[in-house]
Order: sequence, then structure tokens, then C-alpha cells
Amino acid sequence: MYAFSPQDIAGSGGLVLAVVVVVALVIFSVFAIISRRYKRCPSNRVLVVYGKVRGERAARAYHGGGVFVWPVIQDYAYMSLEPMVIEIELTSALSKKNIRVAVPSTFTIAVSTEPDIMNNAAERLLGLRDQEISTQARDIILGQMRLVIATLTIEEINQDREKFLDLVNKNVNFELNKVGLYMINVNIRDITDESGYIEALGQKAAAEAINQAKIEVAEAERSGAIGQSVARREMEVQVAEQSSQKEQGKKQAERDQRIRVASLEADGVSGEAEANRSQEIVVAEQAALAAQGKKQAESDQRIKIATLEAGAVDGENQSRATIADSEATLAERRADARRRGDVALANANRDVLRAEKDQEMARMEKEIIAVEMIERQKIEIDAEAEAERRRRVARGEADAALAKYLAEAEGTQKVLEAKAMGYNKLIEVCGDRKDLAPALLIIEKLPELVAEQVKAIQNLQIDKITVWDSGSGDNGNTGSTGNFLKGMIGALPPIHELAQQAGIDLPSVLGKVSNTDSFEETSDDQVDAPEDHAG
Repeated sequence: MYAFSPQDIAGSGGLVLAVVVVVALVIFSVFAIISRRYKRCPSNRVLVVYGKVRGERAARAYHGGGVFVWPVIQDYAYMSLEPMVIEIELTSALSKKNIRVAVPSTFTIAVSTEPDIMNNAAERLLGLRDQEISTQARDIILGQMRLVIATLTIEEINQDREKFLDLVNKNVNFELNKVGLYMINVNIRDITDESGYIEALGQKAAAEAINQAKIEVAEAERSGAIGQSVARREMEVQVAEQSSQKEQGKKQAERDQRIRVASLEADGVSGEAEANRSQEIVVAEQAALAAQGKKQAESDQRIKIATLEAGAVDGENQSRATIADSEATLAERRADARRRGDVALANANRDVLRAEKDQEMARMEKEIIAVEMIERQKIEIDAEAEAERRRRVARGEADAALAKYLAEAEGTQKVLEAKAMGYNKLIEVCGDRKDLAPALLIIEKLPELVAEQVKAIQNLQIDKITVWDSGSGDNGNTGSTGNFLKGMIGALPPIHELAQQAGIDLPSVLGKVSNTDSFEETSDDQVDAPEDHAG
């Protein structure tokens, strides 16, 4: 057994207290770290955790809730889900029929919250500003809008807006999802084209609507006129029938009244006759009178009855005549109503024909006049282009000619400058003998002078030239060498004369000619003919 002293017990209590405090501090530190690294995602943002994450992805995106971000191996960032409005000013987009249209529109896009698309946004858009995201989205939308418009005609774009918007939604959303975005809404503000085709379609639709409205108005007026005529005719028929029945009832009542009155009178007469006959029976004298009165009463009765029947027949005939007049009046009114109906129908047909005429004129203006105007504008544009091309060609030729003349002038100037430099050097070489310079220049030009002299005699027809030379100077005759020297000496005076006319001095080796000197020229006649030599 071990016995613990109070001092041991006190030391053990302090150690336990220290351990408890350390454990509490560790737990508090762990809780603080966990609370600080546990990140909650707001509803209007996407939480992106990147670094070492599960799976093969480089980042993982969360919308709503929270997630623990491991220190050192992971980090986090937020992306906004607020919508972005992008104005797309799409112009000169080529449609299916090669008509360029302008479709300005407004797109509202945002980062998607679908898991896969949201991860695409985390990989491709994290850290970008809203302006940079809008620029990327604008490029994608422009490309897809041009692609969609290229698959549709002007009529489909302008009239079937539901199909157009459906294609825009499918294509644009498919491409935006690749970078993590999706399209919330699209608003097509207007659709116009450069050639005025949509405006022409609107004018055509307006013209057709106006023509259809005119036709419907004419048909309604015609139906109203026909219905009114039928109602009037039925009213007149019923009024005539009621009037006829009224007259017939009136005549029937008058006839019945007369018949009853006659019957009563006949009954009264018959009673009186019966009374008289009784008296005649009593009184014989009155018997004959009673019989005569009886016969007379019967005769009067038959006459009255015949008169009443004749009156009744006359009344019936009058009623029939009235009915015939009513029927004639009704027939006239029916004919008049039919005539008014035909007139209304003719007017309606005339309005229809006018509407068809206006429609045909509008169609001709669209299909013929518009084509002619386009062709005329095309011819004018081609003519202006041809005139501009000719102006440019003429301007180019003028520039080329000017450049040629400038080059020639520059070349001539350089040649003259070179000659001037050569002349200066020639004068410098001559030194004090300035008279040698012209002589040297003339010697330089002698080949050209000889060439000109050759040209002067080149067309002469010379069969042949034969020179006979004995090689001896007997009898005072000189040989060929002598003749050459003699001829050269004889040519000196003309050369000196030419030099004097040119204002130059010949070298002293060629001698001088004074005004008093004279040279005897030897003609061909003075040359002795050589003797014939055999061999």
C-alpha cells in the first residue's frame, strides 16, 4: 500500500488542471480553424474551390450551402451570378438569299448554375472581370448570330420570329455553355436590310391588306344592300298580303251583312204573306190577292238574291283586281330590288377589279419597275466605275509620261553637266594653248563628218574605179603617193575656210592660209593618162 500525502494530492490536482486547460485550448483552436475554413456560398454567387480536389477536375464549383476548404492544399474564390446585358450591333450579316441584313439585339447572359456548365465557368472564367467576360460572350454571340442568319431567308427572319429565336437560343446557348455561361433572354430590336427588301415586303403586305379590306368592305356593302332589299321586299309582300286580307275581310263582312239583311227582309215579307194568306183563306176575296202577293214576294226575293249575288261577284272581282294590282306592284318592287342588287353587285365587282388592278400595278412595280430601277442604277454605277477607271488610267499615263519626260530631262541635264565637266577638263589640259581645244573637238567629230559625206555619195551608181600607177615619176608624172599628198594639200584650203566659218583655229601642223594665197586645183583632165602596160 502507498500512502499519499496532502502535498502529493495538491501536486496531482495542478497537473490535471493544466492538462484540462491545454485540451480546452486545442479544442478551441481546432474549432476556430474549422469555422474560419468552412466557407458558405451566397445565393447570388458561385463558390469555386481549387487546388487539390476530388476527381480529375482542377476546380469544383458550388452554388448554395457550404464546404470545408482545406488549408495549404486548397483555396477558394467567388464568381457573381448577376446578369450581364450585352448590346449586339450586328450589321451586314449575309442571309440565305445573299441579302445583307442588320439585326441589332440585346442579350442578357449570366454564369450558369448547372453543375457541369458551372464547372466550365470555374475553369475558364475564374478571375476575369465582367468586361472581359462580356467581350468573350459578344464574340461568341456575333459568330452564332451570323451562322443562324446564313441558314434563314429574309421572310423567315422577319415573319417567323419564333423559329428565328429558337435557332438563336439553341446555337448561342450551346456555345456559351462551353465557357460556363447561358443566355437568359434575347431581344431583337429591329431587322433591316441594305437593299430595302424588308421595306418592300411591308409595302406589299400593306397593299394586300388594303386591297383585302376594300374587297371585304365591298362584299359587306353588297351583303347589306342585298339583305336590305330582301327585307324591304318581304315587308312589302307582307304589307300587301295584310292589306289584301283586310280588304277581303271587309268585303266578306259587307256581303254577309247584305245577305242577312235580305234574309230578314225576306222573312218579314214571307210572314206578311203568310198573314195575308190566312186572311185570304178567311176572306175569299183576298185569296187571289194573297196568291199574287205571294208570287210577287217570291219574284222580289229572287231578284234581290240575284242582285246580292251579282254584288258579291262584283266585290270578288274588285278584290281580285286589287290583288292583281298588289302583285304587279310587288313584281315591280321585286324587279327594282333585283336591279338595285345587280347594280350593287356590279359596283362591288368594279371595286374588286380596281383592287386587283392596284394589286397588279403594285406587283409590276415590284417585279418590273424595281428590277428596271436596279438595272439602271447598276448601269450608272458601272458607268461611273468605268469613268473612274479611265480617269485613273489617264492620270497614270500622264504621271508615267511626266515621269518619263522628267527622267529624260534629268538624263539630258546629267549629260550636259558631264559634257561641261569634260570641256572644263579639256580646257585645263590645254593650258595656255586654248586654240587646241576646238581642234581636238573637231577631230573628235571627224568620223561623223566623214559618215555624213559618205551618206552624200552612197546612192551614186559607180560601176568601178581603176587606178593605174607606174610607180615612177618619169616625164614629170607623179605616182599614187604623190597624187594623194597633192590631193590632201589641195583639200587644206576648204578645211581652213570651214574652220574660219566655225570660228576655230586649226593646229599649226596643218599650216595657215592667207587671203592672198591661191592654190591651183588640178582637175582630172589635167592628169596625164598613164601609158598602157602589158601584163
